[in-house]
Amino acid sequence: MIKLQTPVADEKCKVGISYKDKIMMLGSCFSDNIGRQLADYGFDVCINPFGTLYNPFSILQSIEMLAGEKDFGPEDCIQIGAGDGRWCSFSHHTSFARSSREEFLTDANAALTDARRFFSECNRIIITLGTAWCFRNVSSGAVVSNCLKRPAAEFVRERLVSAEVTETLRKIAELCSGSSETDGTPKEIIFTVSPIRHFKDGAHGNQISKSALLLGIDGFLSLAEGTGIRADYFPAYEIMMDELRDYRFYAEDMCHPSQQAVDYIRERFLAWSLPSSELPVLEENIRQFKKSCHIFK
Repeated sequence: MIKLQTPVADEKCKVGISYKDKIMMLGSCFSDNIGRQLADYGFDVCINPFGTLYNPFSILQSIEMLAGEKDFGPEDCIQIGAGDGRWCSFSHHTSFARSSREEFLTDANAALTDARRFFSECNRIIITLGTAWCFRNVSSGAVVSNCLKRPAAEFVRERLVSAEVTETLRKIAELCSGSSETDGTPKEIIFTVSPIRHFKDGAHGNQISKSALLLGIDGFLSLAEGTGIRADYFPAYEIMMDELRDYRFYAEDMCHPSQQAVDYIRERFLAWSLPSSELPVLEENIRQFKKSCHIFK
C-alpha cells in the first residue's frame, strides 16, 4: 500500500489518564481546546484557572500560587493600557479583567480558592508549553503572563534556552510531588508542546522557540528517570507537523490547527493515554454529548 503519511509512532503513555482522575490543565490555548473537549466527555478537569498561559515561567508562577497560601492583593492590580481602563493582574488573562480593583480581586481570589482546592486534590496535570519567549516587567523584574496592553517600554522580551526550560519544569515537578503536608496529592505530569505556530518572529524563529521547549522537556524527562517522578510527553506538535502537514488542517490564519485537527489530536491523545477498558465509557459519553448538542454523526 502506498504511504500517504509519516505517522508519529508514540508508545503507550507511561502516566495515562482515567475517568477516576482529577486533571488540571495548564498552558497555551491548545490546553483550553483539548480541556473543554475532555470536560464535555465527562472527565473531571480544571482548565487554566488564571487564563491561557504560554511560557514555562508563567506556568511555574501559577503553580506556585496554587501550591501556596497567598491571595492576590491591591499590589497585584494593574490597569490595562491602550485606553481600556479595566483592572487585571500580570498573572491573569484579560478575561479576568474587571471595571474596578475591588471587583477584580473578589473574582480573582474566588477563582484562586476553587482552583487551589482542585490542585490539592488532583492527581494529574497536563501542561502545554506554547513558546520559549516571555516578557519580563522592567520595574519588578518578574516574568508576566500577560502584558495587558501596557507600553512596550515597561517590558523586556527574552527567549528561554533549553536549560532554563528544564530547570523550570524541575521546579514544577517539585511543587507537584506532594512531598509536604501542604502540597496535597502527588501529581503525575504529561507535557506537550502546542502545535500552534507563533510566526511573529518568522518561520525560523518559531522553530527555534519550539526547539527550546522540546529540548527542555527532553532534558527534564532524562533528569527525572530513576527519581520517582512520573512524567511523560505527548507529541501533539509532531503529529501536527508530520501527520497533518497539509494546510487544510489549519484555520484561516494558517497558524492555528483547524477544529478537525484539534479533534484528531484529541483522539490520538485519548488513544495514547486512556486505558482500553475505559474506551467504551468514552464512546458512550461522546455519543451522549453529541446527542445533547443535536449532532447526529
